Amino acid sequence: MIYMNHLKITHSLFIPLDEIKITFMRSPGPGGQNVNKVSTSVQLRFNIQVSPSLSEEIKTRLLTILRSKLTLDGELIIKACRHRTQNRNKEDAIQRLQAMIKQAVTLPKKRKKTVPTATSKQRRLNKKTLHGKLKAIRGKKPQNEL
Repeated sequence: MIYMNHLKITHSLFIPLDEIKITFMRSPGPGGQNVNKVSTSVQLRFNIQVSPSLSEEIKTRLLTILRSKLTLDGELIIKACRHRTQNRNKEDAIQRLQAMIKQAVTLPKKRKKTVPTATSKQRRLNKKTLHGKLKAIRGKKPQNEL
């Protein structure tokens, strides 16, 4: 959501809109009468490395999560051309940026190591032996008596 020239990511993290560059261009693909006349497609640019709004921890997490989508300067480029209007494409691009930053803000849960129970081990071994017996039955060919 955009509040007073700021993009709200979480209750404590806001990004000023002057850090986000939005340009409009003509959308690719079919579009009827307006395809070559109206610039409805949106290109959003946000430089992660230069942004003073993000902490270093969030920046490094964002850079690792989005490394395939970044330029060499650490700039994230989001292209939005799903909708037919400029305003909806702009909202779509901003929501996608918001979702990406939210993903980096939330810490991933640490995996707890688990040990399989004795009954689950036994069940697995029983399944394996049953499967082996089935394959052994399939492999035997009856001998032809003359």
